[in-house]
Amino acid sequence: MAQGQATPRARGFTLIEIMVVLVILGLLAALVVPAVMDRPDQARAVKARQDLRALESALKLYRLDNYRYPSTEEGLAALVSPPPGLDTWRGPYLESLPPDPWGRPYRYRAPGADGRPFDLFSLGADGRPGGEGADADIGLEAE
Repeated sequence: MAQGQATPRARGFTLIEIMVVLVILGLLAALVVPAVMDRPDQARAVKARQDLRALESALKLYRLDNYRYPSTEEGLAALVSPPPGLDTWRGPYLESLPPDPWGRPYRYRAPGADGRPFDLFSLGADGRPGGEGADADIGLEAE
């Protein structure tokens, strides 16, 4: 053989070598993809909890100024603009009402269940009460 010529064995990968690499990549993908695919749902749930805490803080400021929480009828809109007939309103307590991470309004009810002053929650990804995983309701119960 002349100098600089490659031997037949050194020219490329064999079919078996390529197949082994593909199997290894497939196994890695099978392990990694399910873990990564769940992240967007987790991020949305974290954002919803952060939004709910901000809304809860604004509701507490509203109560300090007005001696009560907004009624269910007044809703969270009372944090952005004054309800009719309320002279003690010193807002806005929020610049705007954020939608939940799925694009729907947060739910507010006053008085809340079990004697709480209010309930504040999102219905999760499916927009229906109850559910599990990404479809689970996310809420804060008032103290």
